[in-house]
Amino acid sequence: MSKIDPNLYALDTLAVRAGQERSSEGEQSEPIFVNSSYVFKDAAEAAARFAGDKPGHVYSRFTNTTVRVFEERLAAMEGGERCIATSSGMAAILTICISLFQAGDHIVSSRSIFGTTVNLFDNILSKFGLKTSFVGLDDYDAWEAAITPATKLLFLETPSNPLTEIADIQRLADLAKQNDCLLVVDNCFCSPALQKPISLGADVVVHSATKYLDGQGRCIGGAIVGKEELLGDKVFDFLHSAGPSMSSFNAWVFLKGLETLNVRMRVHCENAQRIADWLNNQKSIEKVYYPGLENHPQHELAKSQQSGFGGIISFVVKGGRSAAWKLIDATNIYSITANLGDTKSTIVHPTTTTHHKLTDEQRLETDIVEGLIRISVGFEDANDLIEDLEKALAYV
Repeated sequence: MSKIDPNLYALDTLAVRAGQERSSEGEQSEPIFVNSSYVFKDAAEAAARFAGDKPGHVYSRFTNTTVRVFEERLAAMEGGERCIATSSGMAAILTICISLFQAGDHIVSSRSIFGTTVNLFDNILSKFGLKTSFVGLDDYDAWEAAITPATKLLFLETPSNPLTEIADIQRLADLAKQNDCLLVVDNCFCSPALQKPISLGADVVVHSATKYLDGQGRCIGGAIVGKEELLGDKVFDFLHSAGPSMSSFNAWVFLKGLETLNVRMRVHCENAQRIADWLNNQKSIEKVYYPGLENHPQHELAKSQQSGFGGIISFVVKGGRSAAWKLIDATNIYSITANLGDTKSTIVHPTTTTHHKLTDEQRLETDIVEGLIRISVGFEDANDLIEDLEKALAYV
């Protein structure tokens, strides 16, 4: 079986074919290579592999057959030249920052990002001399004003977590190029099924493969996608030496997830739109955040750079934390867990979970209020999901 040229085929074809090279056994489904090391035919081949003079696998900390198939497939689907798989989504962000930047460099980040990413930038990377300035996701004047001669990276999530704010990727890509910076986009909420940041000018895309790429809440993993020139040297060298590696079993699970990604995302979007429309008409709900709603401030922008609005909805229930907790506890179908992108719908209170490490001031700046609830809409019947929320709201 010859490799699939990613330039010749559509996303659905790449999702099930890209990266695979059948072994002499002629298997239909990609096998799991669970070995830690690879055997060389002679000492000369071993030396050539270690020196990088001859292609081939060496040691599964940095080269594994199953992981390679996942990397090549995701790169093809995102429109990138190279993918490097990591042990988690946070490991992917850490790998980028440690491998490409140094003490004294500066990051400008959207403040509307995952709480753990804020903690990584603010409290961990700062110890090593990497400074971060946070700005409003759609405040483009603030982005420009925050850039200094030391700025090397612009970082954002779009849609953001948890308020589904949308950034103009092309506009920020132009700003990054004007200032000789890299633009890194966390594409976790959309996946390549709904959005391709590289085609809009982003230099690097990062993923928590744990979410929609898996799709069933089974494994932890991350990924970095970009140009070969950028990732093939420093980023891969960090993986080689520091070892934030993806396991072969997890890579195989993610491969199976990629095969159904496009189909799954359609269902997530359809169910989420129905629930968001219903929530938007409930008097006990102060505000609903979903890009598919016409009253979402970046609805038209989302339509222009995404092919769907995703499966994440956040909303504010009247009554603050007490009401939010009562509603969450009163649901029957939704799983109370911070994970997302699952076939099973989940519900969580961001203030006390995903964003609990933020200061009160940081939460205020990002509208993470006490009454905010985030749901990740799964594959259950949409009517059942709405009825479950309706009963919970009545209880509150």
